[in-house]
Amino acid sequence: MKHKAKKIFKNLRVIITLVAIVLAIVAIHPSTADGVTIRSVKTNSSASIAGIVSPKPTAPPTSKERIISMNNVPINDISDYHDFVKDLQPNRTVQVKTNVKFYRLITKPKLNITILSKLEPKTIQETIQVNETINETITLLNKKINKTIWVNKTTSEVIGTEDLGLSVYNSPSNNIRKGLDLQGGTRVLLTPEEPIDQDSMDILLENMKYRLNIFGLSDVVVRESTDLSGNQYILVEIAGANEDEVKELMAKQGKFEAKISNQTVFKGGQDITYVCKSADCSGIDPNRPCGPSGEGWVCRFSFSIALSPEAARRQADLTSNLEIISNENNDEFLSEKLQLYLDDSLVDELNIGEDLKGRAVTDIQISGSGAGKTQQEGIFNTLANMKRLQTILVTGSLPVKLNIVKTDNISPSLGEEFIKSAVTIGLLAILSVFIVTTLRYRKLKITIPIVLTSLIEVTLLLGVAAVIGWNLDLAAIAGIIIAVGTGIDHQIVITDETIKGEQANIYDWKKKIKNAFFIIMGAYFTTVVAMLPLISAGAGLLKGFAITTIIGVSIGVFITRPAYAAVIEILLKE
Repeated sequence: MKHKAKKIFKNLRVIITLVAIVLAIVAIHPSTADGVTIRSVKTNSSASIAGIVSPKPTAPPTSKERIISMNNVPINDISDYHDFVKDLQPNRTVQVKTNVKFYRLITKPKLNITILSKLEPKTIQETIQVNETINETITLLNKKINKTIWVNKTTSEVIGTEDLGLSVYNSPSNNIRKGLDLQGGTRVLLTPEEPIDQDSMDILLENMKYRLNIFGLSDVVVRESTDLSGNQYILVEIAGANEDEVKELMAKQGKFEAKISNQTVFKGGQDITYVCKSADCSGIDPNRPCGPSGEGWVCRFSFSIALSPEAARRQADLTSNLEIISNENNDEFLSEKLQLYLDDSLVDELNIGEDLKGRAVTDIQISGSGAGKTQQEGIFNTLANMKRLQTILVTGSLPVKLNIVKTDNISPSLGEEFIKSAVTIGLLAILSVFIVTTLRYRKLKITIPIVLTSLIEVTLLLGVAAVIGWNLDLAAIAGIIIAVGTGIDHQIVITDETIKGEQANIYDWKKKIKNAFFIIMGAYFTTVVAMLPLISAGAGLLKGFAITTIIGVSIGVFITRPAYAAVIEILLKE
């Protein structure tokens, strides 16, 4: 038996399978980390002001920032977190320790503001133009003066403490991403009111992703989908979100405005006639190449846009009285910035070149910057910022009105029940396979490899899911069951062919295995072809099932089946 075991572990197909298992375990990254993981951070909240940022949706679950303690109180799970924050008082300091760094948060009071009918004086600054004599020359200068205006009195009453702005969940024990069915959240299926081309669909998806991120939701999946009839859909999945909030957010078509001194200059779509995206008028600014800054690199981008004549006149009127200022690099800009708003939320601020003061210019240059640890990363981030701004300027409002087809809201507790049920059913299935194969073959040297091969296939499939970032939902679990069931069928075919050949005194083992794999490959291609239509069926809701099944049977046919055949050949061969 020792000789056979040694021969098994020297077999190339077995070695390949063992290497794949190790890589899968590394990708899954099982861990026992304490604390709660940050899902998202609300804009302008106490947490956001303190410097805590939302994790990237594509980041592996175990790599996301975890809260370890708050004011030296250990936070082991989500109940500890809620118990701590529910008693917080306004204007108090909260020291948050994460696995990355320390943060110092200041809690905000929750105010109830009442506007009264009585008026009170308020002093504001106003810019006026005055003539002054400098070196016997009369010069027109901008001067700021204090002006008193009358406004309604207000009273504010502290009624509690504002939320810290953190959305958290129990720290994951591995890198397997759970779908909404397992972790809870909201799924919204939308359809455009009218058919749109692929360019419009790409713009729509980009705008929706950014809008959801502005709203403070980072664990978001937005993807295009179709059904077998060719109907267009957009599937939005948001973990831990409120259904009513998501429906309200998706129902809005959106509003983009550019303002100077809190006055609208132009709006997205109607006032912007052209946004350059080609390489000849957009990209890294050739006049200001990337350069080192501190511990990283900073690059600048620029691209051209065209305004309508009406928008150009508004810009001229609003910039005519602005002062010209210089920064530390002696670059001259106007004293007010061009502020970009999406759905009344400030998303960016751009400097206005001094040459645009008081001029009704339709062709203007938009500039900005990006940074990274390396020059290549700086260029990548800069171009990403440019694309984001171009998208906002092009779209403003969404290019088409969306209708909500259906929404699904799944509670986290229900997701936990799904996981428990799936694990229980999986263990019962393995036990059933063990019992049936033991009764059928009455040899543990056959039964144990069959069960182990099934477990290995599940491990490899989960490893692939962790690497490609595939969400594991109920449809994917069904795909795993199909893949494992198909695998057991194939193993039985291999075993029966081997035993049949042994009983018939056929000692050409390669021929017996070849006969088995002829049957297996036929079944494999049949399964793959059957799954392909399901990728698009049901508006893409069955995509997880189809993809998981295809990956699972492919892993079996090309990795675990050859290894199992080699093991059975060695064990049964006298």
